[in-house]
Formats: sequence, C-alpha cells, structure tokens
Amino acid sequence: MVRGWRSLSSREVQVNNHHGSSPSPETESPYELDQRLGLNMSDRLLLSRALTHRSYLNEHPEAIEDNERLEFLGDAVLDFVVGAWLYHRYPEMPEGDLTRMRSALVHTEQLAEFARKIRLGPALRLGRGESQAGGRERSALLCDTFEAVIGALYLDRGVDRVIEFLEPMLEEAAEDVLANRKNEDPKSMLQEWAQAQGFGAPKYETRSAVGPDHLKVFEVDVLVDGQVYGTGRGHSKQSAAKAAARQALIKQGLIDE
Repeated sequence: MVRGWRSLSSREVQVNNHHGSSPSPETESPYELDQRLGLNMSDRLLLSRALTHRSYLNEHPEAIEDNERLEFLGDAVLDFVVGAWLYHRYPEMPEGDLTRMRSALVHTEQLAEFARKIRLGPALRLGRGESQAGGRERSALLCDTFEAVIGALYLDRGVDRVIEFLEPMLEEAAEDVLANRKNEDPKSMLQEWAQAQGFGAPKYETRSAVGPDHLKVFEVDVLVDGQVYGTGRGHSKQSAAKAAARQALIKQGLIDE
C-alpha cells in the first residue's frame, strides 16, 4: 500500500439524508453499510464521501465534496486489482484474452451488477430529484459509486483488503463471462453467425438519442437481412450497438442472459 496519499478536509461533516430527520426505511446510512458488508473502515467520513453523488451537494451545502475524485481513484485500483487477479487466476491465459476478460469484468454493467449484489443502492446519498428519478437503480450511477467505494476502501484499508472484498465477486463473474463468452465482442460474434447463415453483415441504426449531453442515452437497433434482431441502450452509440448485438445473440440462443 502506498501511504501518505490520503487527506481529508477537516471541515467535512456527515449529514443525514433528510436535513436531520431520520432516514427512511428505504435508505441505509454509511455506518450501516459498513457494518453489513464488514468493511470495518476506520474513516467513516471517507465512506460517506464515496456514497455522495453531486446531486446531493446541490441540496446540502453542508456536505463538502462529492465522490468523483474517489471514483477516479477506484477506477484505477479496479484496473490494477482485476488485472493482477486474472494474471494469477488464469496462468495459461494469453495476454489478449486477459485484456478482454479485464474489460468484461470492469465494464459499466458488470460493476453495476456488483453494486446490486451488495445492495449499494439504498446507501447512495442522492439529491431528491435524482432519487425520485430512479437513480438508485441506474447502472451508470451504481457503477460510479461502486468505483468510489473501492477507492475509499483502498485509501482506508489498503490493496489487500480490496482484493479480499472483490475476490468472491470476481470468481463468480469470471465464470459467467467465460461460460457466456462475454469476453468476446458481441458484434463480432453476431457477424460471424450472420455470415454462417448466409446473410450479409448486420447493420446498426440509431433509433433515438435522449437526455442532456452528459447523460444522453442512445437506443440502437441491429438488423440482419433487413429484420430487427435486437435493440440496445447505452450512453454511447458503441455501447448501445454492443447491447443490441448481445440481445440478438440471446434471442438466437447463442449465449445466455
């Protein structure tokens, strides 16, 4: 562990979700999350910051900082930890396959699934509007918060504790990735299948693009032989196209959900 990097504002304070009122039954405090997951973090303000979305700061000026810096750190920690774990877990796997496996394990949807498995949603500190809009279930927000929690855990407990926390999730997810070929590009897989059936290459058409620039959601159809075989959504045309190809593969029984 690299020491001496952590610095917290002495003015940072922990506040309740409802301006001093008791949390609703649907929410969970950072302390409760720490206890339930057995994180045993010594700095609960750090965990509180990891759970704080920028929308929360707009309504709670007493909260000093959101989780975006911790998200940045957690993203880097995850890349290293997952890469090292794969290196040791699959000693015969070539470099290219390791890279694709790591990409599958740190993908937005996979990290959001990790967040759902540990029931991170109720602990998110969101602004009222974001919460009412379903932010606690939004994959991009869950992914970002999971990364921030990993960043906080790294700063507080070190990389060994991060590995210990992640390993059970990685074991299960890696088996699923290999069994369902999630480490392979779904667009390439669909093109191979289409050509084997005597069809031309699949075509991707953008059906819609809605939302502000920083939260835009694209919806893309994939057509094979002129017919819609799948539809996908994502925060970029590329991710939406991959989701559409994956749905097409699932419908054809080529991979499992």
